Amino acid sequence: MYTWLKDAHVALAYVTLAGFVVRGIWAVMNSPLREQRWVRIAPHVVDTLLLALGITLAVMLSLSPMEHAWLNAKIIGLLAYIGFGVVTMRASTRPVKLVGFVCALGCIGYIFAVALSKQVWPF
Repeated sequence: MYTWLKDAHVALAYVTLAGFVVRGIWAVMNSPLREQRWVRIAPHVVDTLLLALGITLAVMLSLSPMEHAWLNAKIIGLLAYIGFGVVTMRASTRPVKLVGFVCALGCIGYIFAVALSKQVWPF
């Protein structure tokens, strides 16, 4: 059960990354493709499943963000990613969207690195 949950969590993390890259490029380019209904709904479904699996894994393994600094770092990275993602999708100017996009990608890279290393400062 654990292996399946972990593999699903990792797979959804990559799906989230791929989806954000596509939507971020569309946002920076002001593409009408990002206004399609499925493009606005699918990320919420994927991200909700990703978060639910992450919480399930943490509970199964008795991991608390207060006791495991790396897990707390992932949560903080996630909040930063969400904030920069909002900037990417909602900013009114292309330069601001681009900065938000690059910062969000940096946050995703940080989250992935922390997940792999279990270290707050993985670089």
